[in-house]
This record gives sequence, C-alpha cells and structure tokens, in this order.
Amino acid sequence: MKYECELCGYVYDPEVGDPDNGIEPGTAFEDLPEDWVCPLCSASKDEFTEVE
Repeated sequence: MKYECELCGYVYDPEVGDPDNGIEPGTAFEDLPEDWVCPLCSASKDEFTEVE
C-alpha cells in the first residue's frame, strides 16, 4: 500500500522509503517517526491517505 499527500500529491512508497530524510527502504508508513513530514510540502502524516 502506498500513501499520498492530500496537499501536494507526493506518494510515499514503503518499498522506496525516504532515503533523503533517513527513512530506509522497506519502512512501513505506520513505522515512520511521528515527526516525519512530507518531503515536498512538510505536511504531517495525518495529511496522507492510502492509495493502491
């Protein structure tokens, strides 16, 4: 499952992670730190919705 930022459209893919911000590939969205934010617009995790 992937997760899309409702504000800017960035898609977090757990298989890719967010290496630029220290998130290793394989990190589930639920396992992201609570203070993780969208790398494009700095939206919080609660601004993301599941997409297929």
